Order: sequence, then C-alpha cells, then structure tokens
Amino acid sequence: MRDEVNRSPATGHGSRLFAAAALLLISGCANVGYYWQSVKGQIDVWSRQRSIAEVLQDTDAPEGTRDRLARVLRMREFAVRELGLPDNASFTRYADLERPYVVWNVFATPELSLKPLSWCFAFVGCVSYRGYFSKEEAERFAAELAKQGHDVYVGGVPAYSTLGWFADPVLNTVIGYSNPRLALLIFHELAHQVTYVRDDSVFNESFAVAVEREGVKRWLARHGTARDKATYERGLARRDDFLRLVVTYRGRIKVLYQSGLDPDTMRARKQETFAEMVRDYERLKAGWDGFAGYDRWFAQGPNNAHLASVALYTQMVPAFQALLAREGGDLPRFYKAVRELARLPRAERVAALRATIPRSVAGVQ
Repeated sequence: MRDEVNRSPATGHGSRLFAAAALLLISGCANVGYYWQSVKGQIDVWSRQRSIAEVLQDTDAPEGTRDRLARVLRMREFAVRELGLPDNASFTRYADLERPYVVWNVFATPELSLKPLSWCFAFVGCVSYRGYFSKEEAERFAAELAKQGHDVYVGGVPAYSTLGWFADPVLNTVIGYSNPRLALLIFHELAHQVTYVRDDSVFNESFAVAVEREGVKRWLARHGTARDKATYERGLARRDDFLRLVVTYRGRIKVLYQSGLDPDTMRARKQETFAEMVRDYERLKAGWDGFAGYDRWFAQGPNNAHLASVALYTQMVPAFQALLAREGGDLPRFYKAVRELARLPRAERVAALRATIPRSVAGVQ
C-alpha cells in the first residue's frame, strides 16, 4: 500500500492524529471511510513498533528474531553505503502485527481488457491498486467490483513504503525471509524514497525492482554465502519462469481482446486461455522440486487483474536496467538520470525510457 499513507510529522501520536484528521478533511466525503481505515491501520503499525536496538537487548525476544533483525541493520547499512539509498530511520524499528500481511491490495480490470482500473488519492496521485489493512475489507471492495462485471484480484502485501514521509519499520511479515529475499525487500522499499512519480505506478515499481535486483547482486557478491547465492539463483530462476508464463499469456489475451470477435466468443476463449495457463503452471511447477510459492497467485483463478498486477511491477524493468548500464553501473548517476526522467511529462518519460533498451529485449510494452 505505497499509495495511501500520506505525509505528516513523524514524531508522536498526537501529531500523527492531527495529520490524520487534516487528511480526512482535505480528501472529501467520498474517500473519508477509505482514508480512515488507512489512518487507523498505520497508527496500529506505529503502536506496535520498537527500536531494533531495544529488541536486540531483549532476552525474552526469540533468538531467531534477534538474529534476523541484526542482519536487517547490516543490510540497511549496506544499502546506504554501497547503493546510495536514503539514510534515515527506516528499518531501524520492528513491529509484530500478528498477521501474515500488512495490507491487501485490490487490482481490477474490465472484463475484456487488460487496462487496470485506477484510484486517486491526496498527495500521491492515481495508482493501479487499492490497499486495505483488513483482508475482509479488501475482499468486500473486490466483491463490489466483481458485481459490476470487473475482473478482480486480491493480493497480500508483506511490506510497503511510505515514500520517506515516515520511517518504515521492519515487520514480522518479512522477518522469516531468506537472506537474499530480505535484502531485496529492503532495497526495493528504500528505492521508493529515491523518487516517486504521481500517477505512474509502472514507473515507480519497475524502478524499485531494477534497484532491488542490482542491489541484491552486489550484496551477494560482498556478503552472500554459498547457500545464499544458491537460494537466490533458484528463486530468480523460478521467478523468471513465472514471469515468462505471465508474459506469454498476457500476449495471448491481448491478441484475443484486439481480435474483434463478439463478446460471447471472447468470454469463452478467455476462459479456455486461462484454464490452459493453469495447466501450464502445473507443468512448470513440477520441475521446481516441490516449491509452490506461486500457488497463492493462482488460488483465486487467474484473470485479467492477475496479469495487470504483475505487469505493474515488471513492465519497464528492462528499460531501467539498460539505463543503469548506460550510466556505467554508477548508482548515483543512475538515480540522477531517473529523477530527470521523473520530471518529464508521461509520454516523454516513457519514450525516453524505451529509447534506452535494445529492440531485441522483450518486456517493455
């Protein structure tokens, strides 16, 4: 839920509550209920956090948790020193939310389109998903959209960035991750504090993914064990397999929707295509030595909204990687170039990004 938490002073619950009240007033009556659940959810996160330094000294805290949090501090230091990511209080506190996800994002598209619906919020602009701190509220909103004929997908989110407006804590939702995955998440969320473009979720998320991948590559080279490297390589190979599957079926569905067939025929062929996608996933998974990490994504039955949720995070990653290569792998220069792109009008920004990537590389649409 990188979209709904807005700026206010970061010290003291009184100032946070004042900011929350101001937010409700400027947002308009139509959004009051939604913003209120966001404010309550964020305050609940704050109420549960403790400094990592305090947890490390707490002999009652599980040893495994303390070990993980000590690694988080080292990863954060690496992010600042070696990757040039923001040096602030983010990831210096820990909060146990006693649930598996911090928020649940709702994605939606029209029945016969891959274009995601978007929602607009104060300060951050329009984004292609809507987040809830309650799974039940997310599912209720998704059900309302489904009644209107939309494809919907509800996905649990283990962490989010407040874009530098607040200090983001480490959450119990990620503390059990492998070392490479934990480092990747920290680098991704800190990257959102480097730059953020209103109304362009694809730009923001693709940039953060490019940073996370470069960051974890450098972290593994410097600090990774043989086990860490093997774990990361297996995970990356499976992720690439999954993304290829999504890109393949996104292409097939896109062709179907552009075919000019009558809606009933499109609906029938859409069902057949997604059923085939599930079968291909089961065949793909058979070679993963029992790994079933993408089962949750398929559990609701894949549809347009599922495809849109993946495109959001990956669509422009090759372009950002090409831009980093153009800057000689120099991350500060890369960040400067990205900030310059962020100031351009959207059409110019997309064109400039596309111009960085060789025609032979797929993935930018």
